[in-house]
Amino acid sequence: MPSPALSGLLFALASATSYGLNIGFARLASFAGVSGTSLVVYRVLLMLVLVGAAAAVLKHPLGVARGERGVIVVLGIATAFVGLCYLSSVSFIPVAVAVVVFYTFPIVIVLLDPLVEGQPLTLALIGIVTLAIAGVALVVGPAFEGLDWRGVALAMGASLAAATQFFAGARAKRTSVVAKTFWIHVVVLPTAALVGASAGSLASPSALALAPVAVAATIGGYVVGFVLQFMALGRITAVVAGIVYCAEPVVAALSSTVILDERLSPIQLLGGALVIGAIVLNIVVATRRRTEALVPTD
Repeated sequence: MPSPALSGLLFALASATSYGLNIGFARLASFAGVSGTSLVVYRVLLMLVLVGAAAAVLKHPLGVARGERGVIVVLGIATAFVGLCYLSSVSFIPVAVAVVVFYTFPIVIVLLDPLVEGQPLTLALIGIVTLAIAGVALVVGPAFEGLDWRGVALAMGASLAAATQFFAGARAKRTSVVAKTFWIHVVVLPTAALVGASAGSLASPSALALAPVAVAATIGGYVVGFVLQFMALGRITAVVAGIVYCAEPVVAALSSTVILDERLSPIQLLGGALVIGAIVLNIVVATRRRTEALVPTD
């Protein structure tokens, strides 16, 4: 395997691991009274400082390509709600449940694709969606009476926001990664701050000291994961990265047992496996479809 491809795989795996650990520490921080909204706002501030400094040092232009400003705004709002909903969901439900519900977003993309992109919904994709829904039902169902509906709703909202993020991202191809990252976070900051102020969940910076280790791990995990994600995508294809990122929900579920002493029943573990399997199958089917489309016919 060529060195760039190997390093890309390692970067993607490290990024997925960082993101997976991130959500467990976010729940730990919530126990100390640090809201998901506060974590999103302060990690975005840090990201803006880092990206702005990098752009200044490297003299990288931050201009947005003509016709893509509206898309960047949509990307920023979607990114804000992914973080707001996902990190807030673990204040109400266990990490493993939140992860499984959130990771239905690739299946949501499949369901919405015929409406957004005009692609046909094949029998194979219908089967994959059914498999994922069955997996979520197995994870959420056995413990539904003990689950707070707000956590499930927030995790599902994060899934819908992530699907929106992917559709919008496919339409912002001409703006550089650095500029895109900077302006997306410029939009995320006021959006998250407005939501937090409206809900009364935005704490002052001093509140972060209530759980310094958990807060540092959550914010640091996001920044490291985000940087490594783009380093990986510069060396491997999105399809290969997508398969590697299936490790993220596994890491999140496993780390929750260590960090939070959370436990899933065998049926819930089976449900999580079904969701991850559906995600992998979805990537495999999409890859095969693209490969067949590139093969010339006589």
